[in-house]
Amino acid sequence: MRQEKLAFLADNPFYTKRFAHYVGRRCRSATIKDVAKELRLDWSTVKALEMQYMKAQLKRYPPPKPRVIGIDEVSLRKGHVYRVVVSDLVRHRPLFFGGKDRSEASLDMFYEGLGKRASGRIRLAVMDMWKAFESSTRKSAPQAAILYDKFHVLRHLNEALDLVRRSEYARMQGRDRRFIKGQKYTLLSSRENLSSSGRANLQRLLKKNKRLYTAYLLKESFEQLWSYRKEAWARKFFDNWRDSLKHQRLPSYVKFAEMIERHWDGIAAYCRPENKVALGFVEGFNNKIRVLQRRAYGLRDEEYLRLKILTCMLPAI
Repeated sequence: MRQEKLAFLADNPFYTKRFAHYVGRRCRSATIKDVAKELRLDWSTVKALEMQYMKAQLKRYPPPKPRVIGIDEVSLRKGHVYRVVVSDLVRHRPLFFGGKDRSEASLDMFYEGLGKRASGRIRLAVMDMWKAFESSTRKSAPQAAILYDKFHVLRHLNEALDLVRRSEYARMQGRDRRFIKGQKYTLLSSRENLSSSGRANLQRLLKKNKRLYTAYLLKESFEQLWSYRKEAWARKFFDNWRDSLKHQRLPSYVKFAEMIERHWDGIAAYCRPENKVALGFVEGFNNKIRVLQRRAYGLRDEEYLRLKILTCMLPAI
């Protein structure tokens, strides 16, 4: 008995490709559960049709050969389970989601899949200060400049500020603690993201604690480092910023400054005109991945998550 293969049928022979693509487009903005309920289909059927749609997207829009890449890791679940994500920062689309952890070997898988010739075309790699990523890149794309992601650097500074907050809370006694307790989000958030009550709490906190006030001002001013167009100017700013830590009794800030010193070349690389890239895309893309993970909560199919991530920036078909 022979079975005729018809081009207009989906992988599931009960549905046409046109219907499969309709289901896939609906799943771009709704969960599998909601689409299944809307179309009166089985949950597994909707998932299978969406996966077919996403594979068709990748076939129509194959990964480009990148010149500027962003490298980061994504936590799948508790227990230090990570996967590597690589994005094209010029075209603003993800290129790779995989590996077994956030090791050098996992990032090597991206470069191996890209090929030696295409890897040799990469001129800039944006990453956090994770040694494994840098080692893999210097090995597979030695011509690429390394640029440390601004948002990862500032995250370390936020952690240093939070250590000051915790030490001040431990040092304070009685009623003086009430200005610090429960104000972690207020202190670490950007002022423009705070509500009117949050800004009032911040002003009251900084007025009551001189050391936190100093630490907060130092944190706010440090972002100026990425505004310079010449490395010499950036270096002068950093040296002055570090000198201002003297006699302030902020050990976590001193450690942060030492870390910046060790990684200076990868931070100062942003001063060069050819390295002016949209650093916010990496952080925004990470937030998008977290939304996809929440929508797929309880779904253990890593291949499905990989397809969702690789196609989330692609046009609909």
